[in-house]
Amino acid sequence: MHYLSWFIKFVVFVVLFGFAMHNAAPIDLYFFLGYKWNAPLAMILLVFFVLGAVFGLLASFGQVFKLRRQLVQLRKELKVSATSKPATEDMIIEPPKDAI
Repeated sequence: MHYLSWFIKFVVFVVLFGFAMHNAAPIDLYFFLGYKWNAPLAMILLVFFVLGAVFGLLASFGQVFKLRRQLVQLRKELKVSATSKPATEDMIIEPPKDAI
């Protein structure tokens, strides 16, 4: 499995490297207010891919922190309930008498 993982990584690298070599011609990217960026197409695509990944991670941090906070709170509640409430007979659920 380890060799298969490395083989897949190598194939992805070769494909991306070939894509970058085929798109090495410089292009002009025009921004607002007359700004212009002249760079190879592969580099521009890589920069915008990285920016998209960073924005995606930043957007998911709020949900991750919320879930971590909820997990910590639930662990505290579980620890408190496990130490403070011993099992009593009235808490044990009796099965119905007419159950099969």
